[in-house]
Amino acid sequence: MVKSAHLSGIVSRKAGGLLDAVARLVQSQYQQGMEVKVFGLRDECSDADLKTWSPVPIEAFEPTWPKILGRSANFLKELQRFSPDICHTHGLWLYPSVAVTDYSRKRKRPYLISPHGMLDPWALNNSRWKKVIAWRLFEHEHLRNARCIRALCGSEAHSIQRLRLNNDIAVIPNGIDLPAGAPPPTPPWQGYLEPGVKALLFLSRIHPKKGLVNLLHAWNRLQRDGGKESEWVLMVAGWDQGGHESELKQLATSLGIIWHDTRKSANEFRPKANPTLLFLGPQFGTDKNSCYHHCDAFVLPSFSEGLPMVVLEAWANSKPVIMTPECNLPEGFLTGAAVKTETTTASIAASLKELRGMSVADRQEMGRRARALVEERFTWPRVASQLQSVHQWIMGGGAKPDCMLSP
Repeated sequence: MVKSAHLSGIVSRKAGGLLDAVARLVQSQYQQGMEVKVFGLRDECSDADLKTWSPVPIEAFEPTWPKILGRSANFLKELQRFSPDICHTHGLWLYPSVAVTDYSRKRKRPYLISPHGMLDPWALNNSRWKKVIAWRLFEHEHLRNARCIRALCGSEAHSIQRLRLNNDIAVIPNGIDLPAGAPPPTPPWQGYLEPGVKALLFLSRIHPKKGLVNLLHAWNRLQRDGGKESEWVLMVAGWDQGGHESELKQLATSLGIIWHDTRKSANEFRPKANPTLLFLGPQFGTDKNSCYHHCDAFVLPSFSEGLPMVVLEAWANSKPVIMTPECNLPEGFLTGAAVKTETTTASIAASLKELRGMSVADRQEMGRRARALVEERFTWPRVASQLQSVHQWIMGGGAKPDCMLSP
């Protein structure tokens, strides 16, 4: 039996969609009979989220100096103790890159890397000076010596090829679980909307790269125009990073958008007019499922993504989506499962207007196409089987898989 170690700098909800993507991948490998273990770094949310990885065993280590890299002496020691046949690094720029490079060099074991969008141009330019230092210290060696780099989509593969690393590249997307069981009875915004008002959901990490500033400007532009736009409310849900949510609230106030935070006491909800923007806070488990089930459409105007789990989750719930090409899911545009927008305010406003101008039947048909697309291409058993074939090829068994690109 092949022993596989998965390494990630963040193994809690602070990883955003990466948590679900990596956890479900390793769980799918575990179900297919592989011996799998996860190694990561501890943070203030880790203890609450370790159960997310069950039944796959996980080691989470307390970072030591320098904490900016997430270094932990126990990380490499426990990795050597487990002695995997193959390692898989998820994400870049942190100590797991150092640990897997060191382990591979000493034990002569292969490894592969899933950058999860962290080599895309926008991502490389964000906090660029820190990445330049990390590149020179350890990340270039980590990438150069990988037996294979896994891209989530063709666009990410091209970003990797532009770096001239000469690695083999496997194009394997993230997967998704299809909703099962009875739907959640009520959404988190129950009691905040008038009857008949529709919900447009944004659910992701609240970070500048997600395009929320331009989304609010576009939302304000449509609200000023009136018409059908007044029949919708924008829901902003997700984990705040770096205080960006406070910046968005200040922007909404300055634009004159009536907003409310549903985490406040119900007694504080006495607006002079009905809000057109609700901040829901982080959503997990049943609450997150409820958001997808009860919303009428989903929006992600992001500047940069690997392959966003949130879009797959919306599609799995048969919801129409507005997204940018930077979400790296061109299949959505080709199959009519999504409305295309650029990242500018004007383009987002035009796409919002297009979606809202559709009839209920048209939106339902777009949602049906979205669900069919997920069922065909993005289920976890399919993804795990593709990765299994790459593992077998790396370990010397079998032909080169169809998902591989030439360097």
